[in-house]
Amino acid sequence: MPKSKSTGRESTHASTLRGGARKIHAPDPESVQRFAETMRLRSLAAATQAEYLRFVRKLAARHGGDPAALDEAAVRAHLLRLKDEHHYSPSSMRTAVAAMRAYFGVHLGRDWKLFDLVRSPSAQKLPTVLTRAEVARLFAVVRVPRFRTLLRLIYACGLRIGEAVNLEVRDLREAGRVHIREAKGNKERYVPLPEAMLHELRAFWRTHRHPRWIFPGVGRGWREQPARGAHLAAAVEPLGVGSVQHCLRVARTEARLPAGTVVHTLRHSYATHLLEEGVSIRLISAYLGHASLETTLIYTHLTAVNESHARAAVARLLEPR
Repeated sequence: MPKSKSTGRESTHASTLRGGARKIHAPDPESVQRFAETMRLRSLAAATQAEYLRFVRKLAARHGGDPAALDEAAVRAHLLRLKDEHHYSPSSMRTAVAAMRAYFGVHLGRDWKLFDLVRSPSAQKLPTVLTRAEVARLFAVVRVPRFRTLLRLIYACGLRIGEAVNLEVRDLREAGRVHIREAKGNKERYVPLPEAMLHELRAFWRTHRHPRWIFPGVGRGWREQPARGAHLAAAVEPLGVGSVQHCLRVARTEARLPAGTVVHTLRHSYATHLLEEGVSIRLISAYLGHASLETTLIYTHLTAVNESHARAAVARLLEPR
């Protein structure tokens, strides 16, 4: 069985069922095994490799054979089924199309027009942003140290959840900033780190002293028993993303936060609050690791300060002469 869905080193893959049982699936067809190798050669992110393999395996399972034997019409019908019968979201449809393009186009060399035809635009919605009072309420109700410290770090530095849980001891060696490695798009960046947050991270690390991770994983059954320092120091992986998301869902109700609040909301709030403090939009874009300034400009629609300044400017335009 494979160590990871994205490695492709073994042709048999498995899934975990309730109760810890493992369901063994049929070996991947030869073309799918080679596709896994192609993705590794192209240095795609591990998460992207896993998602693309998942969609290609879904196609193979539906047709009961090697998907390399399918023609453009069959793939078109498959995508239509995902959209019309399974009601995939625009985001999931884009991932499905990207997986098909990578497999049939890049790997098998089939330059089909189908992949340029499919469009799955998402509704342009403004992200949820918390007020500073709401952020304070959230931190007040999170009582488990590992979650409180991690959520405060995400807000203090505008990190993605994956960047935060994978933070390593070596990433805090430079004064006044944190080194973010292997972020989205395999990019690295430095982000300003408040001194108070650094002290908080160090204090939490001293409770376990893991040689690598600031937030080591607690393993299964952590809700039933408290995490021991010695147990955390021997962890083989960092804290799981799912447990952090679960913590936020529980805290959201107690802190009386908006219904759309998720962990990523703290990153949106960080950017918006920095903009309200007068920090350059270009600096904020660099801190967030955005590939384009256009992505960051959405926060100009979310700041109460900017809106107040705009109202005042319009009022001056209309002053009686």
